[in-house]
Amino acid sequence: MTDMLRRQWPAGLILLVATGCARPVEDLGPTPQPDTAHGVRRAVAVAAPAPSAEDSAADRQTLEALQQLEFKSVAKGTDVQGTLQQVDLDEELHRSFLVLSSNSRGGAASSGPEYDIDVESYATHTRVEYYKEFFLGAARDRFTIWLGRLNRYEGMIRDRFRAAGIPEDLVYLAMIESGYSNTAVSRANAVGMWQFMARTAPGYGLTVDDWVDERRDPFKATDAAARYLSDAKERFGSWYLAAAAYNGGPNRVLRGLQRLSRQGDTVATDDTFFELSDRRWLRRETRDYVPKLIAATLIAKDPVSFRFDSIPYLQPLVFDEIAVPDATGLDVLARLADTTIRALVELNPQYYRGVTPPRQTSIVRLPRGSGNEVAQRYAELPHADRVNFVQHKIRRGETLSIIGNRYGVTVRQLLASNPGIDPRRLGVGQRLVIPVSAAARARPGSVPAVLRGSASRYHLVRRGESLWVIAQRYGVTVNSLRLWNGIRSGDVLRTGTRLVVAPR
Repeated sequence: MTDMLRRQWPAGLILLVATGCARPVEDLGPTPQPDTAHGVRRAVAVAAPAPSAEDSAADRQTLEALQQLEFKSVAKGTDVQGTLQQVDLDEELHRSFLVLSSNSRGGAASSGPEYDIDVESYATHTRVEYYKEFFLGAARDRFTIWLGRLNRYEGMIRDRFRAAGIPEDLVYLAMIESGYSNTAVSRANAVGMWQFMARTAPGYGLTVDDWVDERRDPFKATDAAARYLSDAKERFGSWYLAAAAYNGGPNRVLRGLQRLSRQGDTVATDDTFFELSDRRWLRRETRDYVPKLIAATLIAKDPVSFRFDSIPYLQPLVFDEIAVPDATGLDVLARLADTTIRALVELNPQYYRGVTPPRQTSIVRLPRGSGNEVAQRYAELPHADRVNFVQHKIRRGETLSIIGNRYGVTVRQLLASNPGIDPRRLGVGQRLVIPVSAAARARPGSVPAVLRGSASRYHLVRRGESLWVIAQRYGVTVNSLRLWNGIRSGDVLRTGTRLVVAPR
């Protein structure tokens, strides 16, 4: 949607959820294998690289180049602002044409992929070949990474689309929207895997506020995309026209159909999209949106035929869920689950400030198998220990160094807690997430009142903690901790011990 577009749970309730029907990486054999469920031949899996800021920037650069491409002819040789860089792909395209021809309507039976949207009729359309060339040439490296991400979300998306009566192969819309990135942000400020705009999201059940952006939640955003596509299909009668509405908005499609109806065309089909496109009754980007979808579908559904031999497949997400009743830092839950903050952020990208909203119950996903233990440990956690993040509103003249000094954190920590921020372009009024200790939160004026909570006199010892670490956290001395808790030199500090951390 490039230019468009609680239920309350009792605290501590665990809901086990298994998601993703695509095969995990370890199930892939050493050679390409058929996927009988989807008609897909898989390439050999390789280890997936960890996501990074550079990775996100590369995604955005490729997606912007794709949007800037404008089909003019089948000629090659210019840069990506107009057509494509010179790439010798004649043999590649010829091979793919032979594969598609053998599997086209009326042809002989084939073991090639099958589609539930009409791909075969337009597989050799000049616009489709044009964008296929981009994916196989200039964007090949990024497309390989997107195929790896597809493996993480494909099963979940297909399941939800099937339940909603939507063609499962519309899973590939998310590839040309975001490259399956939950943190993707377009120049128009569309966000998430399905690229919803903030003004459109609430109408499809997505919360967007100072604490939560459910456009980043792959599960809820997929449900929202399904509802949007279903509405558009019911209105316009064609999945390709529904895709056009998803990209450019329904009004432009409606005006185009009204112009066609005045010329005697009354029944909308997939061909109607190409009629509107050929007559330039759609915006430029929308005219090429469906050809991009078809091109991506042809390649993604049969990557081996297009020589994608080593794909960094990501495993489908599987997780437990718990309910937390108030503002809780993802870093705190990561520590309770004995996992990394990155893993928690991957499972919960909607909490983009690293903390769940205050004064409301929120559902948090945890690594599979950790839910019950985390819920139990969370129930024993003092309120003041449940969040280690606060917000700071940038004032005129402030730098990251000045802000870090105020809260006792480093510039490196600020950059890690605020992905994508440019330290040279801080905006007045911009909000930063600040990772701070409990001692820092107790300083007057340093923390919004909503996050302060009541001061706690106790601390539950966690795995790997020492008296020195605990003393630093609460701003006290090791000797004080020994005195208050009757701990002698040489005593072993055991996990689960309840310590007094404030004077009586």
